[in-house]
Amino acid sequence: MMAAILSIPRLRGAGFYRTALFMPTMLSFVIVGFGWKLILSPLWGITPTLLDAIGLKSLFAPYLGKEQYALTTLGLISVWQYLGVPMMLTYAALLSIPHEVIEAAEIDGIVGIAQFFKIKLPLLWPTIGVIAILTFVSNFNSFDLIYTVQGALAGPNYSTDILGTLLYRTFFGAQLQLGDPNMGATIATMMLFIIIAVVCAYLFFVQRKLVRYEL
Repeated sequence: MMAAILSIPRLRGAGFYRTALFMPTMLSFVIVGFGWKLILSPLWGITPTLLDAIGLKSLFAPYLGKEQYALTTLGLISVWQYLGVPMMLTYAALLSIPHEVIEAAEIDGIVGIAQFFKIKLPLLWPTIGVIAILTFVSNFNSFDLIYTVQGALAGPNYSTDILGTLLYRTFFGAQLQLGDPNMGATIATMMLFIIIAVVCAYLFFVQRKLVRYEL
């Protein structure tokens, strides 16, 4: 949706918005992790102050310190950091739509939001499929952010634990737990099989349907 808004002709400040949304992608996960950890800290973070300034301090909670909020908070931080990649891919796909198609739709009276859902969105499905696969695969690489913010134990009380952190603790060990390379290799192999299975399913069901549609 952001890409569709930014592709509106003569949108004021479109270049600035594209840069602002893509900028977090170029930041190191260490900077992002520690930065948001400081921002959300209940002791020295600026979030309580900002919420208090607008009269919403009651909404503040130690989001990274409570089990019910921690994983969701890290997920939102990850979305904020990597939103620029799918946005730019979608934006590029929108710009590649031939002008003849848009002009034909306008002649038929399809304009505005209806034009996006009836004309542009069907043409974006191949790009959306690629983005979905890239997002799925990248989710298995979310270890870096969780490790930076919550440590190898994926606290609090393992509430942010994923396969990546489980693999790290199992293979290398953590605190008093000794590492088990054999079990770690087993977890890594299962992660590989899951990724391959989902990608193959996408290629078999989705891409085959797209090829038939193009033919």
